[in-house]
Amino acid sequence: MAYRTTERTEARRAETRERIVTAALELIAEGGYVAAQIAAVAERAGVAVGTVYRYFPSKSDVFAEVFRVASQREVDAMSEAIHATSGPAAERISAGIEVFARRALRGKRLAWALLAEPVDPAVEAERLQFRHSYRDLMAEVVHEGIAAGDLPDQDVDATAAALIGAIGETMIGPLSPTTNGGDPEALITSLIDFCTRAIGEEH
Repeated sequence: MAYRTTERTEARRAETRERIVTAALELIAEGGYVAAQIAAVAERAGVAVGTVYRYFPSKSDVFAEVFRVASQREVDAMSEAIHATSGPAAERISAGIEVFARRALRGKRLAWALLAEPVDPAVEAERLQFRHSYRDLMAEVVHEGIAAGDLPDQDVDATAAALIGAIGETMIGPLSPTTNGGDPEALITSLIDFCTRAIGEEH
């Protein structure tokens, strides 16, 4: 009986924690980190402010968890696109870039928060970690492309890091809350063209 009670209690705790994270994520997607004040998060989640602090010691901890959740979704989406695409390395990288860019442009405010909005050190540490996750995905494809003869020999880690830097920098302008973003199709095409030229696709 005690075991079942503990199991139910843990399930309720997990559900409450998920509601808090979801509420914060929704608020950030609507108005950036400034919109996700703890009182607003609590109201959206349907809990008391004190409840939020029982699960997260500070607002910084809430934001770091939201960043982890949201960023992992994006990494997973890019990974799925890359691994679902057959063909040479350039095609796989192009698929990953296109999915990343289209998702970012559909959810501009959240993408801006993930990529460029000023954040405190705890969230910045998460941002760096997820940049490494994207880099590792690109490195995997470039390495396989070299092994298959699709790409010329090159420094895999340097190429992957440069690709992620180019993708992030290219997206910052169009995602900025102060710009209209321009033509999304032209942006995606230009970004893919640049990245496939950069890896030295063999023809």
